[in-house]
Amino acid sequence: MANTSIALAVHGGAGNYVYKEQAEQLQNLEQVMAKGKAMLIEGACALDVVEELAVLLENSGLYVAGKGTGPNSAGEYELDASIMDGANRNIGAVAAMKGYKNPIRVARKVLENTPHVMLAGRGAENFASAQNCTQITNPLDYYIVQGITRLPEDLDTGTIGVVARDHQDNMAAATSTGGLLGKMQGRVGDSPLPGAGVWADQRVAVSCTGQGEYFIKAAIAADISARMRYGNFSLESAAQGAIDDMGVQGGYGGVIALGKFGLPVFPHNSQGMRRGWIDEHGHVQVKV
Repeated sequence: MANTSIALAVHGGAGNYVYKEQAEQLQNLEQVMAKGKAMLIEGACALDVVEELAVLLENSGLYVAGKGTGPNSAGEYELDASIMDGANRNIGAVAAMKGYKNPIRVARKVLENTPHVMLAGRGAENFASAQNCTQITNPLDYYIVQGITRLPEDLDTGTIGVVARDHQDNMAAATSTGGLLGKMQGRVGDSPLPGAGVWADQRVAVSCTGQGEYFIKAAIAADISARMRYGNFSLESAAQGAIDDMGVQGGYGGVIALGKFGLPVFPHNSQGMRRGWIDEHGHVQVKV
């Protein structure tokens, strides 16, 4: 494989996709992956790559993240996102944020321009305004409203995520979501929570998708790193073990996880997971 040090994976949600047309999502994932691969080959750092690809996924309107977000029980659009730099464990996150495009952009600014890890609600919105982030003046015109007839297993399966390893062997991860359709006002899932829905350190980069409450209970993302550090598990065994633990509690979903060396892994206990990656030959692959 050319450029053996670089690696990349993206996801567009884990869920019941077996009988649903996914051609548009797969085409989008392939395009996003091609952009990320080119950035990495040109020498971009992992943190910049995961942010830029998350923005593309948010903007597509094909997932329950960014433009594809559905309303909560109060008819509002509250979004969560996080980004983490594995080289130094710097993290930026926003939760229950309304009125601004691309929550992953705001999360990156939290990482770079504040001493904090997370800003929520009105505080996140005031910060986004101060940082001149793009405001959404009419949510009903911007968001692609998700139909209210969706099945329960579809309600939380559109989270997007990216993990990358650059030429310096640094890793980063990003996760973004609009959360459960019809969720309670103020509900926050795993996506903006370091250790639950996102994690990056010197061993692994992880982005999660599925039933957020269960990922929080199992601390899935950090658990994968802990299994590798303390139990000497391989990346594949650590990631699968974390998903199995979450499954015992009754949850479903999946992760994309990338280690210091080699290819990413994609364990999931849902019927499917939309994903893309660079294979051992340097080619972009996409799959549900």
